[in-house]
This record gives sequence, C-alpha cells and structure tokens, in this order.
Amino acid sequence: MAADRASESPNQGSTLEEVRATRLQKVEQLKQAGLTPYAYRWQSTHTAQALQEKFVDLANGEEEDFEVAIAGRILARRVFGKLAFFNLQDETGTIQLYLEKKRIQEQMGEQDEQAFNHLKQLTDVGDFIGVQGTIKRTDKGELSVYVQTYTVLTKSLLPLPDKWHGLTDIAKRYRQRYVDLIVNPSVRETFRRRAQITASIRRYLDEQGFIEIETPVLNSEAGGAEARPFITYHNTMEMDLYLRIATELHLKRLIVGGFEKVFELGRVFRNEGISTRHNPEFTTIEVYQAYADYNDMMDLTEALICTAAERSVGSLKVPYQGETIDLTSPWRRVTMHDAVQEKTGLDFTTFETVEAAQKAATKAGITGVDDCESVGHVLNEAFEQKVEATLIQPTFILDYPVEISPLAKPHRSQSGLVERFELFIVGRETANSFSELTDPVDQRQRLEAQAARKEAGDLEAHGVDEDFITALEYGMPPTGGLGIGIDRLAMLLSDAASIRDVIAFPLLKPEKSEDEG
Repeated sequence: MAADRASESPNQGSTLEEVRATRLQKVEQLKQAGLTPYAYRWQSTHTAQALQEKFVDLANGEEEDFEVAIAGRILARRVFGKLAFFNLQDETGTIQLYLEKKRIQEQMGEQDEQAFNHLKQLTDVGDFIGVQGTIKRTDKGELSVYVQTYTVLTKSLLPLPDKWHGLTDIAKRYRQRYVDLIVNPSVRETFRRRAQITASIRRYLDEQGFIEIETPVLNSEAGGAEARPFITYHNTMEMDLYLRIATELHLKRLIVGGFEKVFELGRVFRNEGISTRHNPEFTTIEVYQAYADYNDMMDLTEALICTAAERSVGSLKVPYQGETIDLTSPWRRVTMHDAVQEKTGLDFTTFETVEAAQKAATKAGITGVDDCESVGHVLNEAFEQKVEATLIQPTFILDYPVEISPLAKPHRSQSGLVERFELFIVGRETANSFSELTDPVDQRQRLEAQAARKEAGDLEAHGVDEDFITALEYGMPPTGGLGIGIDRLAMLLSDAASIRDVIAFPLLKPEKSEDEG
C-alpha cells in the first residue's frame, strides 16, 4: 500500500500561509480532543544516539523488552493504514518510531480512544513528540522504538524545507539559522565543535594558572587596535561611548594591578567591511602573562591551538578546503623582512628613504605604495600583497616595523622593529602577539602620533587613553600579550570557507519586502 501524504509543503502546491492555516486548525482539533498542543515538560530515559549504540547488535526482526522514553522532532512520516513509521530527531541523532494502531490503542484507549487516528491526522513533519515503548529492529534492519504511548509536545505551524532540496539558499541559511540547524546536521556539528574549541582553550589556560576576568564592552575611548569603532550614546551620562575593538588595554591594567596571568574570551566590535573573513562582531581571546615575552607567547600559541585541534578534531593533521594543514609543532618562524625578500627579492633593510622603497616596490608589482608614510609601511604592503596568501601551513611572521605596531616593545637588537609576531594559517592571520610596551613615555609618543592621524581623518586611528598611560606610569612588569581570532580558528578546525559558517547568527542586511523590490 502506498504511503499517505504525511505533511503539506509549499512544494506540493500549497502556499506557506495555506500550510500554516491548516496546521492552526490541527492545533484547535488537538485541543478539542483534550490534548495539549504545547506541553510543559517531558522526561526522556535515552537519546537517539544512546539507543543506536546500545542496540547496535540487535538482529533484524528481533524485539527487546526494554522500556524507553524519548522525545524529538518528527523529520519524516510514512503512514500505511494501521501502521506508521516516523523518523525522530533529537540533539544526538535520529531513530525510527514504529507505530502500530492495535498496540497504541490498547495502551492509550482509556485516555484517548482515537489515539492512533489523532497521530495520523493531527501530526506533521516538524512537530515535537514524546514516546514511550520498547525496542525493535525491523525486518529491513531499522532500529525502532516500538511505541506504546505518545504525547504531542509542540505543534509546528510552518513546514520544513523539502527533504530533497533542503535549505540550500546560503543567505536564507544564515538568516534562518534555526531551520538550517534542523535540516543540516553538519551545521550542528560545526557549532558543537566550536564549543569544544573554546572550552578546551579555557581549560588549558586554567590548567596553566591563568584566570579569566571580564572587561567593559562600553569604553569612553576606543583603543587596543587600529579599527573603526561602533559609536553609541549613554542618555543618562550624556556621553558618547565606543563598543570595544579589543580587550587589550583593560587586561593590561589588570597586569599593572598585580595579576600575572589573565585572559578574556569574548566579543569585540569593529565597524568595517563584511567578507568571508570578517564579521562586524567577532570573538577573540586575549592573553597576558607577566615576566614573559613574544617568544613565550609563540610557545603558548602552539600549545593552545594544538590542544584545541586534538580535543575537537582528534588530530593535528586537519583537512581544510582540499589542503591538509599539519599543526604538529614546532611551526615555522620567519621575520617579515626575510619572508618578503623570499617572495620579491627586495631587501627592505637596504632602503634609506621611503621614496627608494616605493620605487623598488612598484617595480616589483606592489601597488598602492605612493601614500605610504615610511619604509615600514611599504614593507607591510609588500608582505600583504605578495606573502600573506602563500602562508598555508602554520607560520609565525616575526619582527614588524615600529610604524604599524603602536603597542609593541622595541626590538631588543633590531632598530626600527618591534617584538611582534602574527600567526598565519591558510593565508589568514589567526593570532597576533607582542612583547608588550611598558615604557609610558614611549607609549604616549606613539599614541599621540596615532591621535594626530585621527585628527587628520584616519577613521581607524584613536586618541590618547590618558588613564591607560597613567596605569603604565605606576609600572607594568615585562609582559607578553597574545590575541587569537576564535572565529578563524573555528573556520580552520571545522573546514569552513566563510566566517558566517561558524557564527551562529551573523549580521545580515534586513530582507527587502516585496514593495521595496
């Protein structure tokens, strides 16, 4: 006998509003039958995955008198007269429900003499249901809960996407992430893995004696990075405030105050472009350790990322977009000067003027250097254009020009450079670190230079944070600082091509109405 059509779908000729109207009628019919379409609670004894694992050896056609209770969302329905099969999905996986009219009527007759008919006629794909029963493997080999009783837990008013086509519109997947999570199990796995990544990083730092301290999201002065901030306004205090672009300056205040190992894992906000690598709000972890330098931070970076990979992926060899990324330490360490010279043949240590550097860079095919203010800025352009995208395997790029690193300590042996590294994996910056600048006079000069750029119209430059300078004047011990982009790390360890694939609810423009075209 052919299966009954179990659920309406816009793809089967009904509009979305018609489907919704039909299901609202079923809500009323459930109420009229004395059933609750929106239950209060349910107590399960097992998950789908636990049952699949426990009865993996149950032979075809065998039953097990083992009572279970399980709940989840109906993903598919096949109804054949006096017999029905539902596919049930909970957080862990799926399992079949074996629904037999005689058995259900015998068990539920006193409370609902039409129990099986209600199950057939008033439930749909998308509904939540709870069932009690025993275990049976069908002759075709499908492990099933042989249902004795059921309870409708939540009546779904909107249909899920057609199972053959799924939710394939990328923008709609991001906009309606809840539907994406329902119909694409791999998406749930991505966010489960992301949670494992952040948990493993926190656990590792806790084991090393670091403590996490939360710092303000609202700041009177944006700082800690060069980025355009979001601006908001506090009505009572009558003042403009900035959403933080970094947690750096407050965490350093904690080092001044006597903490020696601190970190914060949280959201920061930058009012800049959106791409497969950038979202206006994103997650970072910043770590600061007293009496350490950027060499110590390189070791810590390797340890944190390797730990995250082992605990979330189970391997240090990670597949990413067709490449195999080998995270086995130690990772390559190369200075920015040497990396640029390898790819361009240019030795920027030989250029005594910015004009000479610009001329050589232009000849080497590096564009947009005419506005560069220093040899260091030209070097950085050369790196970004000719080197960055080639760094597929994990590589530390060391010793940056002082002009682009206002918060890093001067290099102890190389004039014009600072003790800074960035970690690149699959051509993307994944981490950034300094031997932190602890000289308050030097720090003031650098921040004043940045403030001058702000006055000249640089939207990514910021003013002088006087309170931070005051904190440094009380004395900050030698300190190593590290920032890791959690979203980009999650992209790597989840084999995700876009940052939106690892952010549960990425920022999107509002959908245009039909009137707007």
